[in-house]
Parts: sequence; structure tokens; C-alpha cells
Amino acid sequence: MALGTNLEQLRDELVDACASGEEARARALVLKLGEQPRKARALLEALLQAPDSRARQAAAFGLGELGGPASTRRLEQQLVLEEARGDHDGSSVAEAITLALGRIEGARARASLIRRLERLASDNPNSADVNVVAYELWKRRHPDLLPSVRKSLERIALPTPNVLNSLLILMEKAPDELSAWALSPSVPIEDKTGVLALLEEELPEALIVLLPAFISVAHASCETVPSQKKAAVYYCERLCSVLIKHKETVLSTLPSQLRSELRDMARKMIVATAPNSSLRAALLLQFVGQSEDAALLEAHHPAEPILARAFDETVKVLRDRQGK
Repeated sequence: MALGTNLEQLRDELVDACASGEEARARALVLKLGEQPRKARALLEALLQAPDSRARQAAAFGLGELGGPASTRRLEQQLVLEEARGDHDGSSVAEAITLALGRIEGARARASLIRRLERLASDNPNSADVNVVAYELWKRRHPDLLPSVRKSLERIALPTPNVLNSLLILMEKAPDELSAWALSPSVPIEDKTGVLALLEEELPEALIVLLPAFISVAHASCETVPSQKKAAVYYCERLCSVLIKHKETVLSTLPSQLRSELRDMARKMIVATAPNSSLRAALLLQFVGQSEDAALLEAHHPAEPILARAFDETVKVLRDRQGK
């Protein structure tokens, strides 16, 4: 494809890829556009003014991929305009811009995210909007964010637990303090679940040491009283998600005792959540399970097709392991 004569085609393909949620294809298209950076930036900045919100979302994605001070400045300008719209389209583009700013390195992009949070805190924000900012701030965490996060948390009437509070906990406490916090029975399990949500998004190497504490809590929570069953299951589901997402750096390094505790937790979750048993617990057994767990999965095989495929996949992995 000759870039000089096909910018419009690339632009239209980028809008289609972003609207379809095909991030890898969208990233490849931006890379292609980036072969002529000045033309690419001009095209994306023009697209950011399009009436179609899908086009503006695609432009935000593209500028986030290009990065740099110019992209940050233009995205923040547009963010204020989208917030002022006060409608669904404006909200969807504001979210896309927030995600784009979260992918840009440097203090300028962090400052843009903080200003977004402060503007939300001055109003009566939707929890989902605050959560999006909190996730992106976690990716761009830096000590200079703490005062603004504290101040915003004091001003926003959010239900507890919430992701912004989880962000503050992770940023304020040292790893050893976090381990003690996770193990403390006085800390609600819902607060621990919120912290796991951020660790699922990004797990810094320095915080991998926290996982034994969170695994111990999960193992103990399997014996929880019935009134806490829902919160305990949700906590265990979130822990499974963290471990599966970061399996390359985490699961292979766990000592046998922790792997045994995870296996026990996963098996209990499958029984406790039947008939639509836990998808994440079934997937986790691919990594910590033993061949005899295949029988448990077959005994609690769900009817729902997506769940059923995951169970079948794990059974196959476990049977193949037995045959080796």
C-alpha cells in the first residue's frame, strides 16, 4: 500500500479496527501511518474533530500510540471538550482519551490524568469514569500522584470499596506492609479484592512478593461463613484472574505448598459455584491441577457453551499430562 495515496483508506480502517475492538490491527495501522509522522499526526488531529464519536475514539487511540508531548497536549484539549458535551458520545470518547493518555510515558501525561481526576472530583462523577482514571494512574504510578489521589478520594462520594481507594493503598504502603494488610482479618475482603483488580491490570515485579499473602487469604476464604460466600468467591475469582494473566512470571515460581493451596481453592470454587462453575478456577487448574482433577471437572461440567469449552480444554490438558 502506497501511504501517500492511501491515508484515507488507512484512516477508515483504523476507525473500523477500533470500533471492532481489534487493538492489534489498530496498532499495526498506526504503525503504518507512522511511516510519515507529520502526515499521520495531521490526519489523526483532523479525525479528532469528526462528528462521529467512533472516529474520535480512533483518533485518540492513534495519538496515544504516537505518544509524545504534542499528542498529550492535543488529547487533553479534546478531553475537556468531550467532558463538556455531557452526553454518551462525549463520555465514550473521554474514556478513549483517558486510556490513550495512560499509554503515554512521562510526567505530562500523568499530569493530564490527574487533572481529569480532579475535574471528576469537583462534580458528582460516575464510578466507572473514576475507575478508568484510577487504572491508568496505576499504570503511570509515581509518588507525585499521591497528594492529588488523596484529595480526590476525600472529595468524591464513592461506594466502598472502590478502585481509587485501592490505588491509594497500593501507592502508600511498602510491600511488607501490604502483605500484613492482606493477611489482616480486620480488613474487609472486598478491599482486598479491589487491590487485586489493580494488580491484574499490572503486576510490578516488586509486588510479586504479595501473592503468597493473597493466596493464603483465598485458601482460608474457601471455608468462609455462608453470609460471606459471594464476596469470598468474587475475591477468589479475581485472584485467579491475576495469576492467569501473569502466569509466565508467577505460576512457575510458586513453591509446591502454594500451588497445593491454589489447587484446593480452585477445586472448592468449582463445587461451590456449580452448576455454572467457575471459569477462572477451571483455567487455573491447567497450571496447578493434577490428572485426577479431570474427574471433578467432568462431574461439574457446565451446560453453558463457553464455560463448557474451558472445562473441556482443562480436562484435555490434565489428561495429556497424565499420559506423559
